[in-house]
Amino acid sequence: MSDTDPLTLKDARRVMGERWGYESFRPGQEEVIEAVLDGKDVLGVLPTGGGKSLCYQVPALLFEGCVLVISPLIALMQDQVEGVRAQGIEATFINSTIPSHEVEQRWTDAEHGRYDLLYLAPERLTTDVFQARAERLDVSLLAVDEAHCVSEWGHHFRPDYLEIAEARSLVGEPPTIAVTATATPSVREDIVQLLDIPEAEEVVRGFDRPNIVWSVFRTEKKWNRLKAVVEGVDGTGIVYTATRRGVERWTKRLRSENVAAAGYHGGMDAADREARQQAWVDDDLRIMVATNAFGMGIDKPDVRFVVHVDVPSSLEAYYQEAGRAGRDGERAYAVLLFQE
Repeated sequence: MSDTDPLTLKDARRVMGERWGYESFRPGQEEVIEAVLDGKDVLGVLPTGGGKSLCYQVPALLFEGCVLVISPLIALMQDQVEGVRAQGIEATFINSTIPSHEVEQRWTDAEHGRYDLLYLAPERLTTDVFQARAERLDVSLLAVDEAHCVSEWGHHFRPDYLEIAEARSLVGEPPTIAVTATATPSVREDIVQLLDIPEAEEVVRGFDRPNIVWSVFRTEKKWNRLKAVVEGVDGTGIVYTATRRGVERWTKRLRSENVAAAGYHGGMDAADREARQQAWVDDDLRIMVATNAFGMGIDKPDVRFVVHVDVPSSLEAYYQEAGRAGRDGERAYAVLLFQE
């Protein structure tokens, strides 16, 4: 193919078939990838399990230069890098888990064009190292993963998300793709505005997850309902609760019934959280009892149930958390327990 030949969906399908073994795109993927190949900015809202990461990983194999991926979680970066390396794709991440000499080497390798995909935490965008090296990177596409963070968390939890637009100018104003599983119209408006991509093509696909059985129970006997789910549904699950105290209480209750459960919340030591998360991913734990600090970017396809023992902060948060069930397309259960 010559440099002047435009890239097409046929090229994208070929690459996807060769590397991932898929014959066709999922709903929404085709429209997002087509917009990316046309050099447009694009906002893709695809359901959990809808293959959002492929929307920038496939172009990474077709474009010259690298795709720079802004990703919020260390675990998410590591999972994705391991996944694409298994497909023979050159990728790396730069975050706080690696020593400074290794960071330096990865930056140098990136400058010399070694990687198809380079993953960075948003905090890296404001460092002196990024500011110094940015113009030496050959970035063909800027990808913002979990893009709802720009709006919902950006002003508080991760203020560096608000630096993405400026960082894009440092790497030569490449086209931008922002992807997320859930975004209301106002959140979509926020994303487009804060990333400064006013002409972005928006691809929004239905949120229906027909393999999930959705149930809401008004009950004062939450433990009885939870126990019925745990005993009646095989496989791993997540129990979401609103508070750290709730995490401890429900974990203790499940363990008293000889269920392999562990707690997870933002107040725990990072190494402890990482160890528990890995044990759950590896099926050494059956149930994770957690606040909303747990779950983003965890690509565990075989979660069979998600139970909320407290009502989440918003309908969007509920969909995001409950949608971690059944990402393999098999039958799964989302259960919400509440009392007046």
